[in-house]
Amino acid sequence: MATKILMVGSRGRMGQAVLRVAAADPHFEVIGTVDSNDNVLERIDYCDAIVEFSHHAVSSALAQVAADHGKPLVIGTTGHDAAEKAQIEEEAARVPIVLAPNFSVGVNLLFYLTRKAATILGSEYDQEVIEMHHRLKIDAPSGTGKRLAEVLCEVKGRPYEELVVDGRVGDTGKRTRDEIGIHALRGGDVVGDHTVIFSGIGERVELTHKASSRDTFASGALRAAAWVVNQGPGLYSMQDVLGLK
Repeated sequence: MATKILMVGSRGRMGQAVLRVAAADPHFEVIGTVDSNDNVLERIDYCDAIVEFSHHAVSSALAQVAADHGKPLVIGTTGHDAAEKAQIEEEAARVPIVLAPNFSVGVNLLFYLTRKAATILGSEYDQEVIEMHHRLKIDAPSGTGKRLAEVLCEVKGRPYEELVVDGRVGDTGKRTRDEIGIHALRGGDVVGDHTVIFSGIGERVELTHKASSRDTFASGALRAAAWVVNQGPGLYSMQDVLGLK
């Protein structure tokens, strides 16, 4: 039986990619599309899961609506502030929610390998994150770039706010041993490039993922939707979907 999807943010780049990939896959059926000025309540009762790629201000309110109607939710939007994240976490106590900065299987493998590399290489290797996206992307750093830096912070056991340096300008002084640099590049039609650099004395290790099509993210989001309908309430990541935890 096909998983019935309600697509929120259907006119955006990612929304269009999800619709395109779902139309070619008999395992999914899009029963409704929602964008600005549309009423999500008109079709919500007919879906198995909601997939949302719209705007961070929408996600928390949508999470409440999904929980009120008992509908699993997949959130691909990034840029949520602390209050919005807290609201999503609260609603996840009532309904299963997959919240991920990136639904690419390759990128989630990059998260996994980054953690492994940071653990093995240790503090003797300086760590930097570089991400590049198309010229129209609104938030910086990207959700994926930020998540990579968060993984590095988790290995160090210290807060993101304490370690991460968002770009560098002026007389910054010498690089500290534990700081993690993150750098956002923007230009052209780049779908998404992410690199984590571990620089030691005499050698450098680089882990890179480059996306050439949004369809890879769309396929991952649909995979998450098929998975989440069989889960109990809770806040999940794509790492959970792929069994990488």
